[in-house]
Amino acid sequence: MSTTVAIIGRPNVGKSTLFNRLVGRRVALVSAEPGVTRDRREGTAHLFDLSFTVIDTAGLEEADGAALETRMRAQSERALAEADLALLLIDARAGVTPVDRHFADVVRRAKTPVVLVANKCEGAVGEAGRFEAFALGLGDPVAVSAEHALGLGDLRDAIAVHLADKGMYTEGETETETETETRDRAPSPAPLQLAIVGRPNVGKSTLVNRLLGEERVLTGPEVGITRDAIAVEWSYKDHAIRLIDTAGLRRKSRVSERLERLSTSDTLRAIRYAHVVVLVIDAAAPMEKQDLTIAAQAIEEGRGLVIAVNKWDVCTERARARAMIDDRLQRSLPQVRGIPVVTISALYGDKLERLLDAVIHLYDVWNRRVGTPALNRWLAAMTAAHPPPAPGGRRIKLRYMTQPKSRPPTFVIFCSKPGDLPDSYLRYLENGLREAFELPGTPLRLSLRKGDNPYAPKGRRKRKSG
Repeated sequence: MSTTVAIIGRPNVGKSTLFNRLVGRRVALVSAEPGVTRDRREGTAHLFDLSFTVIDTAGLEEADGAALETRMRAQSERALAEADLALLLIDARAGVTPVDRHFADVVRRAKTPVVLVANKCEGAVGEAGRFEAFALGLGDPVAVSAEHALGLGDLRDAIAVHLADKGMYTEGETETETETETRDRAPSPAPLQLAIVGRPNVGKSTLVNRLLGEERVLTGPEVGITRDAIAVEWSYKDHAIRLIDTAGLRRKSRVSERLERLSTSDTLRAIRYAHVVVLVIDAAAPMEKQDLTIAAQAIEEGRGLVIAVNKWDVCTERARARAMIDDRLQRSLPQVRGIPVVTISALYGDKLERLLDAVIHLYDVWNRRVGTPALNRWLAAMTAAHPPPAPGGRRIKLRYMTQPKSRPPTFVIFCSKPGDLPDSYLRYLENGLREAFELPGTPLRLSLRKGDNPYAPKGRRKRKSG
């Protein structure tokens, strides 16, 4: 049975540090600056023999109206309501604050059971704060240090007691019948890793929320609301998708603060591990220099790229905007022909199905393999139609071709003088590959190696070279 544990508390008590400790790697951004975490982040926690879904939340703050803090608090309260168990963290070194007392009252009124956790208890400095926490009326506080991995055994025991009370865990059990069936079942296909990227305030988070059908990530007019990459498991037309919302990428020269540098690194990491990248651009300012820089980054990493032109519903010069996009893609990214461009309105949900169909199609192209016989028939036809150059009077021979890998499609040609084959001829071959084997929009890797057909019998290779 799936169990969800939400980590809640005021800002800077160590929620993200504990989240990273439980999932076993640095996932959430951690900084001394308050309010770093703004959106809910989920991960799979492993705490000794316990496994559960853990949710990192924004710091609980008192706020009213439409302020960003109000929206952050609503996200945290939603996580609290949906969780099976909450961990309320306090900073034992700072002691119990009035804000801690206020939100202890909030969680006490909630239906979700709560474990009180006194964090930062390394050494004697946190002892006084841990004893103060008894006054919150939430039971015995569990003393831990998320940063130094202290007290995790006690935390495990406290979580296990609450899960046992809800029938979700039995002390000493090894493997249930359901778990056995899950273990024996064939593994499900890995989800498509889909990263939503772009400049700040182009509508990335609005697009993610519209796709998911809920206010899963924060949106608003403020610049830079999203600070770290938030991944959500999702599905579309029976395709498992891991949807990743990312922080906006500004020009490197404008990034000065440490927190923004961390956010930028998180976004670049999301691009690096994605399968397909959706670059969201603003129809009012399409394909600016920074848009092209982000697109080039995705292509350099070998990711499939789809351009989503957002806010098309308010674009007054559509023909001009579309012509500008096509022209800049052709001039600035000629190495990848046929990049899909889809005009959308994330706010109203216009043409999102067309966008996702383009993503699925490009993912299939990105995974495509071409048989070796077909490749070598194609290579022979291409060299016959346009022979390679003959530097020094001796024509370069392209002898054999194969595709060693996909994701993205990668091809190797064995030839006599790889260093002498000009880039223009490589572009001729690459364009021919795209057209002959229907490989639009995806990066291609085409490399040359010196030698004969490595799969031919040795005697035959000697006769050829002689």
